Amino acid sequence: MDTLITAGRVLPRPATPIDDGAVLVRDGVIVAAGPRADVVAQAAPDASRHDFPTGTALAGLFNVHVHLAFDASREMLARFSETEDLLGGARSRLTAMLRSGVTTVRDLGDRGHLGAAVRRSFEGAAAPRLLVSGPPLTVPGGHCHFFGGETASDDEIRALIDANAAAGADVIKVMASGGQITEGGADMWESQFDARQLSLVVTHAASHGLPVAAHAHGADAIEAAVEAGVSTVEHCSFMTGPRSFDRRSHVAKRMAAEGISACSTSSRNWRAIVERLGEELGLAMYGRLPWLEEQGVRLLAGTDAGLAGSVFDDPAGALELYEWLGFPRRRILEIATEDSAAGLGLGGVTGRLEAGLAADVLVVEGDPLASLAALRNPLLVLAQGHVA
Repeated sequence: MDTLITAGRVLPRPATPIDDGAVLVRDGVIVAAGPRADVVAQAAPDASRHDFPTGTALAGLFNVHVHLAFDASREMLARFSETEDLLGGARSRLTAMLRSGVTTVRDLGDRGHLGAAVRRSFEGAAAPRLLVSGPPLTVPGGHCHFFGGETASDDEIRALIDANAAAGADVIKVMASGGQITEGGADMWESQFDARQLSLVVTHAASHGLPVAAHAHGADAIEAAVEAGVSTVEHCSFMTGPRSFDRRSHVAKRMAAEGISACSTSSRNWRAIVERLGEELGLAMYGRLPWLEEQGVRLLAGTDAGLAGSVFDDPAGALELYEWLGFPRRRILEIATEDSAAGLGLGGVTGRLEAGLAADVLVVEGDPLASLAALRNPLLVLAQGHVA
């Protein structure tokens, strides 16, 4: 059956708004998106109609960096360690993301291939498209070792990549630097793997047809990951110490030239972080995002959801960081939709309201081009044609 959505405005792409528009969906695929009269003329007489005269229809949002195994509480690590069955909680978190307007999710670290199990549990039902990495590669005792991805040799690196691929991974995650939630491991700015090892990760992942996402806060780790040819750099903080940064233009230019994307992993916590650090240091840290944009690096929308305070159901709160940094709302919506789709290799699948693409559709009250707060008022969400 056809599903016909009419709205006060339709954003086939954020740069091309259409007043009084419509979207026609058939068998989970967009048939048409454009002026209302043109689209309505293509709909079957018995089409299921959804009319939103004061709403805006746009492509479903992306969150390309989450951890469904964590519950976003202050005790998230303890609860993760104490919980034998994580599936129920992970399912509820993914559902919360869908209801908030997120229709494509990438989980970048779990235990026991939880993400793949979550995906199987939603087959045939409304849920975001879910890409998963399985346990990330780390060093013994390294960042996020509790996911079960410790490797101490080249052979162990290959074996873990093989195991993740066999379990249904869509991407290989490697902890190129340390991180802030792992006691006793490398500091955030310290490298865990060298360029040779990262090249091995990329080459062996490619033998399975898989891209590599590199967790990299440190400037040296970012440079090594880019040299190795990863597909995305997560965090991309360019840190050299606890409060020092070294934005390396030659690295950013190489990222832009080779199509290596950057994900800020910033949640709605950004306001509290700026308040704690002070505006000067906050701008030194978050200012990498407009700088990366200026260098031509593709930015991806991701929040590290699951970490303490990084909730699963407030994409607008995370995206408002970009507005604080001076990004136009049009660009922010592009980052959250079509740019994120392109960065994950899904540009021909989703990210725009265009005939032939998956029916990942979000309708919100108001106009997000006028105020990102409109994203907090979803009226309808379709994930591959399924109504949330």
